[in-house]
Amino acid sequence: MSERGSSDASGQGARLTAVAGMLAISVLLSRVLGFVRESVLAYQLGVSSAVDAYRAAFQIPDLLNYFLAGGALSIAFIPFYTRVRSEGGDDAAARFFAKLLGTLTLVSTLATALLWWNAEALVRVQFPAFDAETTALTVHLTRIVLPAQIFFVAGGVVRALLMAHDRFRSQVLAPLLYNLGIIAGGGLLGGSLGAEGFAWGVLGGALLGTLLVPLVEVARAPELRLQIRVAFDRDFGRYLVVAAPLMLGVTLVTVDEWYDRWFGALLASGTVAALGYARILMQIPVAAVGQAIGTAALPAFSKLWSEGRRDELNDVVLATLRVGLGLALLAGAAFAALAEPVVELVYHRGAFDAAAAVTVAELLAIFSWAVPAWVTQQIAVRAFYARGDTWRPMLLGTGVAVVAIPLYLSLGPAYGARGLAFAGVFAMSVNALLTIAMARAIHGAPDLGRLGVSGLRTAAVAVLAGVAAVAAKGAVAEWSALVELAAGGAAFGAVGLAATFSVGDRGLRDVVGSIGRRLARVGRTG
Repeated sequence: MSERGSSDASGQGARLTAVAGMLAISVLLSRVLGFVRESVLAYQLGVSSAVDAYRAAFQIPDLLNYFLAGGALSIAFIPFYTRVRSEGGDDAAARFFAKLLGTLTLVSTLATALLWWNAEALVRVQFPAFDAETTALTVHLTRIVLPAQIFFVAGGVVRALLMAHDRFRSQVLAPLLYNLGIIAGGGLLGGSLGAEGFAWGVLGGALLGTLLVPLVEVARAPELRLQIRVAFDRDFGRYLVVAAPLMLGVTLVTVDEWYDRWFGALLASGTVAALGYARILMQIPVAAVGQAIGTAALPAFSKLWSEGRRDELNDVVLATLRVGLGLALLAGAAFAALAEPVVELVYHRGAFDAAAAVTVAELLAIFSWAVPAWVTQQIAVRAFYARGDTWRPMLLGTGVAVVAIPLYLSLGPAYGARGLAFAGVFAMSVNALLTIAMARAIHGAPDLGRLGVSGLRTAAVAVLAGVAAVAAKGAVAEWSALVELAAGGAAFGAVGLAATFSVGDRGLRDVVGSIGRRLARVGRTG
């Protein structure tokens, strides 16, 4: 690589790190609010059929959001918008944005109305083992939550536009305000309305956080024009070709949660609730590492690809994967080792009793082993999407998701909620490994040897730190959960830090060192 190319790649990497850091902070703050949200839910409703109904009420809205590519709008939009802007200029890009915003908003509104009308029949088909009371509550909550998908879809288009112009403020604020809405709804109305109060919070948080805030940011951006049109024309058709795999294909990143709801609802009452509580906690490291890095990486990957800088793209993808995998291994090991005190602190109060805490902690420990696979998958697929290749990773993911169904069907009845959790860990790990292998076969990158060695070195660090955390936690087992978490976390951090700088991967050492220097600067400033 030339000196200029190396400098440009370094610049891209520095920018990516900065944006990922900002998004990671947002995700962590959002997860803190998620702690509060889930704690309020657990305190008021515990592990109960009402929480089963609340979790199940998101199934139809999630399906709508998924098949409109609402949850992955930035993945489909940013590379396409970047190409339109490069080929046709700002005016062509603005017209495309206006047509996509108007058309998807119209389609999502009509689909929401249709699903709202048929909610009862659809709930009965998906959750046949629910009793009459749980079914009725699920239908009621579904009809409250459903309109939020209009805000998610329209707001997703607007936030994707902002990210394409290197504006990430709304992406930072959206999850925070969404969670605050749920907390407000549950806190103010949950006592009198139960699960319905949380559902109204979902609707209000979606309106404020995912739609109104990005609209305000666009209105304040002088280089952007907020227009809305409805047009099923050539540009929209070309977008559908790119987005179709995200609408039609299904991967375990999405359907693992669906499987837990569908197959968990066939087991004992409270199974869906317990899996949901554990999954929320597992998603903290997944979001803080995978979502943050993946969101920041896609615009950078897309720019390198559109400018024809193939070698630099491969270098940046490999570096991003190595860092992401390393952080994910450490985070997953920490959550597996400290599952019990984490669950105790977050959930164990009110209607959430000791037995529920033991069950959810076991599930969290199992789920944590899938964190590296989740993070690797989220980063690896974006290297495909940046190249405009959405079909192959989605076809692969769909195949794995379909083939995995018998695994869930067999392990669920045999081992209950733990069986479903184990099924998800195994299937997700296979999906991530196959995605990396396919990327190597098609793109000639990433370098599997370098990635593998990096992963093994960090895995050794994670094991050492995890063992230290378990030992430290056990030494103060007679104390409170807070003391257990503090002791275990301190041991994990100390051993993990020492091992990282002695045997860890260089890229991970650089990231850890950078985080330490930033914290030191913040401390000096404070």
